[in-house]
Amino acid sequence: MPEVFTSYNNIISPLGFTTKDNYSALLNNQSGIQNKSFGKLNDLFCLATIQEEKIKEYAVKAGIESGFTKLESLSILSIQDVLNQSGISLKEKNTLLIYSTTKGNVDLLEYNKPPVSKERAYLSKMTEAIGNYFGATNIPLVISNACISGLLAIIIAKRMIAEGLYENIIVCGGDLVTEFTVSGFKSFNALSTNLCKPFDARRDGINLGEAVSTILITKNKSLLSESSTHILNGASANDANHISGPSRNGDGLLQAIENTFSKHKHILPDTINAHGTATPYNDEMESIAFERAGLTRVPVNSLKGYYGHTLGAAGVLETVIALEAAHHNQLIKSAGFSEHGVSGKISVINEHKKTTINTVLKTASGFGGCNAAALFAKL
Repeated sequence: MPEVFTSYNNIISPLGFTTKDNYSALLNNQSGIQNKSFGKLNDLFCLATIQEEKIKEYAVKAGIESGFTKLESLSILSIQDVLNQSGISLKEKNTLLIYSTTKGNVDLLEYNKPPVSKERAYLSKMTEAIGNYFGATNIPLVISNACISGLLAIIIAKRMIAEGLYENIIVCGGDLVTEFTVSGFKSFNALSTNLCKPFDARRDGINLGEAVSTILITKNKSLLSESSTHILNGASANDANHISGPSRNGDGLLQAIENTFSKHKHILPDTINAHGTATPYNDEMESIAFERAGLTRVPVNSLKGYYGHTLGAAGVLETVIALEAAHHNQLIKSAGFSEHGVSGKISVINEHKKTTINTVLKTASGFGGCNAAALFAKL
């Protein structure tokens, strides 16, 4: 099997339109989450949304026409940045676009007179429009498996390249804060009215966020960037517990982690970027799974206190940040955490600190019992 690597990347979020801007914001303890009203909903919510004026400004600079939705425009901007950095093209037969999302253009359903055809609310039609913009030779592949979508897309990209199907795969993850998603999570009583607190004793729910992030997965060493890593392995598993509640004993996530390390049992990761949604059940389950996996002393963080939960974008965005931090041998503190509040014995990062990082474990969990894990090693 050929080696498969991560390479050039981009993040567009409330904290900036490049990975560099986002990483710098985190080091300066900036959060994109604000308390605000949203749409026709009367309540105040803690949300991380991208300024519309900024999106229009960047779209105009890039020459993106008005025939694209907000999510499509952000995705085009993010993908274009990675294509520019790498010099590759989606017109090449050996290059594929994989798009990860949970809801895509669901906001089109909220318009009486939508800016584009409501047909683009179908994920395949949305990604077709994005692919057509770049003249993509291959039909884009959509990964939509709840909140593990982004990480699962990276894992699938690695497998497809290892099997010789493609040489390069652009993985882009994106989701928006919409009335649909806000009202949906509100109906679960899952939203916090304060800044979320992953793994903390006072955590009481998630903050929603929106973002788009893109990463190049490749087997070509000529396309490696300064922060490139070797994707050692990745796996997914379903705990089949409940439509929205995770397994109480962490069985699904533990299986995903164990399968990821099946050929790398000698490795103890230097850090873990967890899902860490700040809901009572998710964080508890993750802590138990990490302890059962023998990872109690490995520094753990969640990035949800900076970005909120970005759904289908989370796995891509958080992988990019985790690998950028590893490149700089930097542990990023878990924003919102102050007092240990889970039963599992885990080592939550409570302050930025320098350390040697050679390997990173990224995990994700989502509705329907889905779980994923991936292991990355610096070159």
